[in-house]
Amino acid sequence: MNGKRPYLWRAVNDEGGILEILVQSHRNKRAALKLLRKLLKKHGSVPDTVVTDKLPSYGAAVRELNLSNFHGLGGKKNNRAGADR
Repeated sequence: MNGKRPYLWRAVNDEGGILEILVQSHRNKRAALKLLRKLLKKHGSVPDTVVTDKLPSYGAAVRELNLSNFHGLGGKKNNRAGADR
Protein backbone atom coordinates (compact mmCIF):
# COMPACT_ATOMS: atom_id res chain seq x y z
CA MET A 1 0.00 0.00 0.00
CA ASN A 2 1.67 3.17 -1.24
CA GLY A 3 5.07 1.47 -1.21
CA LYS A 4 4.83 0.39 2.46
CA ARG A 5 4.26 -3.10 3.77
CA PRO A 6 1.22 -3.25 6.06
CA TYR A 7 1.07 -5.65 8.99
CA LEU A 8 -2.12 -7.33 10.08
CA TRP A 9 -2.65 -7.57 13.82
CA ARG A 10 -5.44 -9.96 14.73
CA ALA A 11 -6.85 -11.00 18.09
CA VAL A 12 -8.89 -14.18 18.40
CA ASN A 13 -10.62 -15.79 21.35
CA ASP A 14 -10.14 -19.38 22.51
CA GLU A 15 -12.92 -20.58 20.21
CA GLY A 16 -11.32 -19.04 17.11
CA GLY A 17 -13.66 -16.06 16.83
CA ILE A 18 -12.03 -12.83 15.69
CA LEU A 19 -12.14 -10.15 18.39
CA GLU A 20 -10.24 -7.37 16.64
CA ILE A 21 -8.33 -6.67 13.45
CA LEU A 22 -5.88 -3.81 13.09
CA VAL A 23 -3.71 -2.95 10.07
CA GLN A 24 -0.59 -0.92 10.83
CA SER A 25 2.66 -0.02 9.16
CA HIS A 26 4.84 -1.12 12.10
CA ARG A 27 5.40 -4.20 14.23
CA ASN A 28 6.68 -2.53 17.36
CA LYS A 29 5.71 -1.94 20.99
CA ARG A 30 3.57 1.07 20.10
CA ALA A 31 1.51 -0.95 17.60
CA ALA A 32 1.08 -3.82 20.09
CA LEU A 33 0.00 -1.36 22.79
CA LYS A 34 -2.59 0.12 20.47
CA LEU A 35 -4.08 -3.31 19.78
CA LEU A 36 -4.10 -4.40 23.43
CA ARG A 37 -5.58 -1.12 24.68
CA LYS A 38 -8.27 -1.30 22.01
CA LEU A 39 -9.14 -4.84 23.07
CA LEU A 40 -9.22 -4.03 26.79
CA LYS A 41 -11.40 -0.97 26.19
CA LYS A 42 -13.79 -2.81 23.88
CA HIS A 43 -14.28 -5.83 26.15
CA GLY A 44 -14.04 -3.97 29.46
CA SER A 45 -12.32 -6.71 31.44
CA VAL A 46 -8.92 -8.29 31.91
CA PRO A 47 -8.67 -11.64 30.10
CA ASP A 48 -7.81 -14.89 31.86
CA THR A 49 -4.78 -15.34 29.59
CA VAL A 50 -3.10 -13.46 26.77
CA VAL A 51 -1.31 -15.82 24.39
CA THR A 52 1.01 -14.32 21.78
CA ASP A 53 3.75 -15.43 19.45
CA LYS A 54 7.36 -14.67 20.35
CA LEU A 55 7.46 -11.19 18.81
CA PRO A 56 9.27 -9.06 21.45
CA SER A 57 6.92 -6.11 21.01
CA TYR A 58 4.06 -8.16 22.49
CA GLY A 59 6.03 -8.85 25.65
CA ALA A 60 6.99 -5.20 26.03
CA ALA A 61 3.38 -4.08 25.59
CA VAL A 62 2.07 -6.70 28.03
CA ARG A 63 4.63 -5.62 30.65
CA GLU A 64 3.69 -1.96 30.23
CA LEU A 65 0.00 -2.77 30.76
CA ASN A 66 0.87 -4.90 33.84
CA LEU A 67 -0.60 -8.06 32.31
CA SER A 68 2.56 -10.14 32.69
CA ASN A 69 0.80 -12.56 35.05
CA PHE A 70 -1.65 -13.44 32.26
CA HIS A 71 0.87 -13.74 29.40
CA GLY A 72 1.65 -17.06 27.71
CA LEU A 73 4.04 -17.51 24.80
CA GLY A 74 3.78 -19.39 21.54
CA GLY A 75 4.07 -23.06 20.97
CA LYS A 76 0.71 -24.43 19.98
CA LYS A 77 -1.12 -22.17 22.43
CA ASN A 78 -1.71 -19.51 19.78
CA ASN A 79 -2.36 -21.94 16.90
CA ARG A 80 -6.10 -22.41 16.52
CA ALA A 81 -5.68 -25.51 14.35
CA GLY A 82 -3.13 -27.18 16.63
CA ALA A 83 -4.63 -26.31 19.99
CA ASP A 84 -6.19 -29.11 22.00
CA ARG A 85 -9.86 -28.43 22.55
